[in-house]
Amino acid sequence: MFKSIVRATFAATLIVAVAACNKEQAGTAGSPAAAPVAATPDAAILRSAQLLKAGDLAGVMQNTLPPAEFEKAKADWMKDSKDKPITEEDRQKFAETMGKLTAPDAEQKLFAEAEPQLKAFDAQYQTQIPMYVAMGSSWLQGMVQQSKDMSEPEKQQAVAAINSLGGWVQKTRFTDPEAVKKVIAIAVKAARDVNLKTLDEARALSFDQSMQKARVAFVAFKDALAVYGFQFDKMLDSVKTSTVSTDGKTAKVKVDYVLFDSPLSVETDMVNIDGRWYGKHAIDRLSQKAGETDPTAAPVAPAAEPAPVAPKAG
Repeated sequence: MFKSIVRATFAATLIVAVAACNKEQAGTAGSPAAAPVAATPDAAILRSAQLLKAGDLAGVMQNTLPPAEFEKAKADWMKDSKDKPITEEDRQKFAETMGKLTAPDAEQKLFAEAEPQLKAFDAQYQTQIPMYVAMGSSWLQGMVQQSKDMSEPEKQQAVAAINSLGGWVQKTRFTDPEAVKKVIAIAVKAARDVNLKTLDEARALSFDQSMQKARVAFVAFKDALAVYGFQFDKMLDSVKTSTVSTDGKTAKVKVDYVLFDSPLSVETDMVNIDGRWYGKHAIDRLSQKAGETDPTAAPVAPAAEPAPVAPKAG
């Protein structure tokens, strides 16, 4: 149980670091279908951040992918979920895990199970945390420096974000018993709210149903991070965007945000496709992937030249 908590914590570190490296856009809560289309590139980024804060992962997908690509992603999601066969071992593990998490006395039993592991971890690894943080930070910084898609200023900002995250990991005692009790309570509540008893039941969910369950899990994940001082929503609330330049078809947007009290910024390129703005990096990757799977496929590109949009002041 404790190993899962540690893995989840370090996964959060990687999520933010990789987001900085790949310049993924993270801005209105609720269903994106009901929200008006963002008229400016900076508004598109803010919408993704707001959707992410609400835990609307499907909304983030819909906001950052052209409609045809979003529908393809939904179809691929369902295909992948049905193509992989379920073994009896898979069924048993899922049922055991959900049974533990949803039992009437789950919080007490899970902590009793985790407590010896917490003490063993403290005794064996706590003093080595700085070394592991240094190794992990060095590895991530190496990925940044080797990136061919990032400019030098972008690399500097990514390294600063990695250092901020490393500082958080180093000063945080993840084995603190009271904190672990809170995280277990969050996980138990999420499992009960998800309300899935069997793996077959989980596999039978539609895309929309899966995303509703994913929202519950993602919000719980953010709550667990907050127990350890990682205010993910606070970081998203700090996101400020401004259009540096645009010709109506492409744009460069500056994104400012605060991570652990460290002000950071990055510039990202956006493209206009059929009146909607998307991250250029993501669109280029989609075009490349389409070309790899079907050399005759047309690239993802604007259907028509949009009207010029004036840069946003500030």
